[in-house]
Amino acid sequence: MRSKAWAFPLIALAALIMTSCASRKDVVYFQNTGDFETLVDKNSITPKFKVDDVLSIYVSTLDNEASAPFNLFRGGSEGGLRPEQVDYLIDKDGEIDFPVVGKIKVAGLSSEELRVLLREQLSEYLKDPIINIRLRNFTITVLGEVNRPGTYPVEGERITILEALGLANDLTIKGKRENVMVIRDFDGTKVYHRINLKRKEAMSSPVYYLTQNDVVYVEPNQSAITSSSLDNRATIAISIASILITSTVIFITRR
Repeated sequence: MRSKAWAFPLIALAALIMTSCASRKDVVYFQNTGDFETLVDKNSITPKFKVDDVLSIYVSTLDNEASAPFNLFRGGSEGGLRPEQVDYLIDKDGEIDFPVVGKIKVAGLSSEELRVLLREQLSEYLKDPIINIRLRNFTITVLGEVNRPGTYPVEGERITILEALGLANDLTIKGKRENVMVIRDFDGTKVYHRINLKRKEAMSSPVYYLTQNDVVYVEPNQSAITSSSLDNRATIAISIASILITSTVIFITRR
């Protein structure tokens, strides 16, 4: 009987080790790439502005007084404080209210397309205006089996899914690399797309380049699910054992 009692923990330990082990094919990215292989980036996705985006737009010319009416500022002058530039929120109709010009439809446009549109609108007021446009609320969210899940701001106009995972300190060993989900919002409509990071074709995926407010979710692999199940069973077993031991001690003490 004693040998059987010792055998059970050894079997359980072996099972735990087997379920927690991961092979090379489970964790390595881009497994089908060859040495010195080149891949031409054919992904021509250009980020477009969406409803609820916040834009910073600054118009400048050689004549500062002429361009001043087209830039909104608040505060300043008092106590030597510098005025703060006012940003533009794209409303539910996809528009912004621009000084002098009025309502402009910007949802669905890229930054370059909006720059061209504004230059046309301002041509009757300004000569050769320089228009700087920046998306102020470009964030992406990374969840699931990553080392540092969270929401991260993006400085530029584009970010790849690899860069986003880099911000989250990469996938954990238990992350399912062949089934990473990207959730994208198009004016209230959610689109779900899965990408296999174990294949080089991931770089040609329509979600390889992320857009503002994208959510990246890394699903746990079978090892993580099994480990979680074993942890729950172990917790239950310890609780039951604790109750039994306590009950036995009380029973012996009363006798």
